[in-house]
Amino acid sequence: MTYLSLANINFFAILSSFVVICLVVTFLRLQVQYRAKQALQEELAKRDNFALGISYASQISVIAFSVAYFFNDIKYASAIAQPLRALFVLSLILIFICFGQYIHRKWILYQFNEEQAILKQNICAALVDSGMLIANGILVLGLYHWVHPQGISDLLVVCSSFLLLQGLFALDSKFRESRFARVNQGASLQQNFSLDNISIGIRYAGKTIGLALAIYAGLHSAQYHGAMIVENLFSVVLHCGLMWILLYAGSFALVYLSLPKVDIGLEVDHQDNIGIACIEFAIFASMGYLLINTFSV
Repeated sequence: MTYLSLANINFFAILSSFVVICLVVTFLRLQVQYRAKQALQEELAKRDNFALGISYASQISVIAFSVAYFFNDIKYASAIAQPLRALFVLSLILIFICFGQYIHRKWILYQFNEEQAILKQNICAALVDSGMLIANGILVLGLYHWVHPQGISDLLVVCSSFLLLQGLFALDSKFRESRFARVNQGASLQQNFSLDNISIGIRYAGKTIGLALAIYAGLHSAQYHGAMIVENLFSVVLHCGLMWILLYAGSFALVYLSLPKVDIGLEVDHQDNIGIACIEFAIFASMGYLLINTFSV
């Protein structure tokens, strides 16, 4: 019979991770209040800004699971021996996630101001923004798990791979925008976000999270070649590119089998069918998770 002993619990890891989460969430709350230009309780409780609530909730979730993943993945003994190094690496993880979100807002969806739309209670914008934030969290943790940076050379590999994978996010988004325009008489997907079509936001977030999970699977299956940047970038392109193809091939097959006689474009793009969009979300996210369990080594 197995007993739980208090001696087996690493109180330092538990306490430090909780303290870090509390500090970052407090900073996040002040930042959100500053952008909303009023107290958070006024915006969420009295003004009922559901969009801001969704965005705020996703940010808290990303902070919590990033810190929890980091402290679960490292050796607790090294964290105790080198607390400043552990704090530095954790700070880098959160910085990379924020930078990825900045790239998404200012570069990938440059035609659409997500922050302003969220303050105007646009739920579609909150879903799109939250999906990309969660996806960036998964991406950064995947890079950390793949490299486990120990020095400047490893950090250069992480930075190069991070920018390359942001390019993959951009390419995937352009692919979706092109397909949307082709089936909707040239309409712009980014401009369509302003119409607050919730189903479009759910579908976009689902595909983005699914892609991030597929990238995680690719990084998990790729071999790390030390500090050799070119070899590592080639490995990232090969493995993550293959997972990208498998994600869409598998998801499209599952969507067709699940909804064989449903015009998904009509239902999601024009009818704002949230149920159909949720099915697409679930399929892409599940397919991404399936790839992780299939190809992880």
